[in-house]
Amino acid sequence: MTFAIAFPHIFRRFTATPNRVFESQLIREYSWALSMDANRLKVVNGMDAFLMQEGSVREDENVIGNAGGISTLPLYHQPVLTSEVLHYLQPEKDKIFLDGTLGGGGHSESLLNAGADVIALDQDVEALNYARTRLSGFGERFTAHQKNFREFPEVLKSAGISGVDGMLLDIGVSSHQLNDPARGFSFMHDGPLDMRMNSSEGRTAADIINEDSVEELERILREYGEEWSFRRIVKAIAERREIKAFSSTKDLVDVVSSVMPRHGKVNPATLTFQALRIAVNDELAAFTDFMNLVPRWLNPGGRVVVISFHSLEDRIAKQSLLRFSTEWNDRPEWPEPRRNPEYSMRLLTRKPVEATAAEIKNNTRARSAKLRAAEKSI
Repeated sequence: MTFAIAFPHIFRRFTATPNRVFESQLIREYSWALSMDANRLKVVNGMDAFLMQEGSVREDENVIGNAGGISTLPLYHQPVLTSEVLHYLQPEKDKIFLDGTLGGGGHSESLLNAGADVIALDQDVEALNYARTRLSGFGERFTAHQKNFREFPEVLKSAGISGVDGMLLDIGVSSHQLNDPARGFSFMHDGPLDMRMNSSEGRTAADIINEDSVEELERILREYGEEWSFRRIVKAIAERREIKAFSSTKDLVDVVSSVMPRHGKVNPATLTFQALRIAVNDELAAFTDFMNLVPRWLNPGGRVVVISFHSLEDRIAKQSLLRFSTEWNDRPEWPEPRRNPEYSMRLLTRKPVEATAAEIKNNTRARSAKLRAAEKSI
């Protein structure tokens, strides 16, 4: 029995998509899904069908299944605002797009399905391996590189590309990263206090917590977490590390919770974890570097779309795009307005675009997503 016959509902989904190596691509994609989460799957009745051992699927996962319930497979990550991304980027054949945050490849796949070529970046080797397998049917139209998105000029230069027709950045942590305790991103699971997007280099969150000065830790929580109780939390951290170094996410959650009683559904360690993740990965500086380079690398008429998940990121996106789309600058001390030397774009979104109620119901991660877009006009 072939895979297409055994899983007609899956095969139809892929054959409806152009430029696929259908049956072999199905086998590669789902073999990868099984290898990534083999402990949660089992063979049923000796057939090539799999069921999840857990009784339910997390809200932030794509699910493929049929009416008979024979197949239920979690995917790596469910992208947000996909329809809006396509609306603003307008991908089509012979256009080249940069996806600076590849993740599980969902956004890139949508761009490729529309006919565009995609050059993608991600720091996470697990994401790269998954997406390369998922998108291998697109051949040379898709390439992926293990790079931080701030390093995209290096990748484009190496490929002999002087400009692209669109850029996409979806900033944040993927569902797979959050759900893997070994990555240390989530306060919901106990694991090593790591938080590195590229787990092969750089300082971990434990290094920062155990080694940085009290003043630096206060700055990190205040600036990156916008945590009002930063002094109280850092004082507790400093007292604890004098007794025993931090090594796990549970260590940190317990200490923060000891001085920050829980109110409502929000975990008291939420902002502390956000701040540390930003510090570990130098996220805000990397995002600022990326935005500063956007006008130089967009072709005339090219578009940029940025999706952010908290106010610090959205502020950078808003201010950068406003700076590039303001033709004249004026200050009280100037006799007259002056032309803005950075003027090169027009805003496509005056206010951030947010997910619809239907999307939020299907994917709760979309609740805090904000999309901004602009077009290269000069």
